[in-house]
Amino acid sequence: MTDLLTKHSFVELGARQRAKALLDAGTFRELIDPFQRVMSPWLGRQGVVPQADDGVIIAKGSIRGMPVVVAAIEGNFQGGSLGEVGGAKIAGALELAADDNRNGIPTRAVLLLETGGVRLQEANLGLAAIADIHAAIVDLRQYQPVIGVVAGSVGCFGGMSIAAGLCSYLVVTREARLGLNGPQVIEQEAGLDEYDSRDRPFIWSLTGGEQRFNSGLVDRYVADDMAQIQQTVTALMHAGLPAQQRSRQVDFYLARLTELDTTVQIVPAAVCDLYQGERP
Repeated sequence: MTDLLTKHSFVELGARQRAKALLDAGTFRELIDPFQRVMSPWLGRQGVVPQADDGVIIAKGSIRGMPVVVAAIEGNFQGGSLGEVGGAKIAGALELAADDNRNGIPTRAVLLLETGGVRLQEANLGLAAIADIHAAIVDLRQYQPVIGVVAGSVGCFGGMSIAAGLCSYLVVTREARLGLNGPQVIEQEAGLDEYDSRDRPFIWSLTGGEQRFNSGLVDRYVADDMAQIQQTVTALMHAGLPAQQRSRQVDFYLARLTELDTTVQIVPAAVCDLYQGERP
């Protein structure tokens, strides 16, 4: 009972609070903070109120003394969607972290991913920014682990789910979801019989954090607890680079997907069975 009372939710925190919670006390330093007023120039023209940080918080600091840059996406602003400015902030931070490593400063990166992917109001500009994020992750992970954390129910979808797949390690909670396309998109394209976006138990049974962990598509499954998430991220940093990045295991995943029978409705157990087997 005492243990339950001392736990503090990570999911209930905003993006800035999450970044501060991960970093060592007193080391949080925000880059391009809201007072610099660097925000989307496109939202206002479409009748959408912009946000002074464009829904992305970039912070430098340390975790257990290790230099870290944290990029946290605010899921409560435009569904965590990424546009030109927010995407550029993340890509730029990762690029600078890679430069740090080339200059002898072993900077790691943590991505707090609460996002539906590209911001539709910014279309190609958002897509280009996300592509820059992908390239920056691949560059940085040559030197240090890039750790993705998907904690809340906004989940991680679209182009940023590809960014998650490029991370060296992924951490999820029970509340998390991870997938290329969101439930409403699948329902719209494939029909209600294929995917009912209102059926929350069904959705979480296929794309929820526990399912993704059991399927081997993420590395750690943790409780919604600040201390546990920080301890897990710290342990993964100490683990160093994985023997082989998940995104390099193409042959393994393609072989499994060719075995999938698409003529029948997929069920959670079948997903887990599909991805079993020895990985490279």
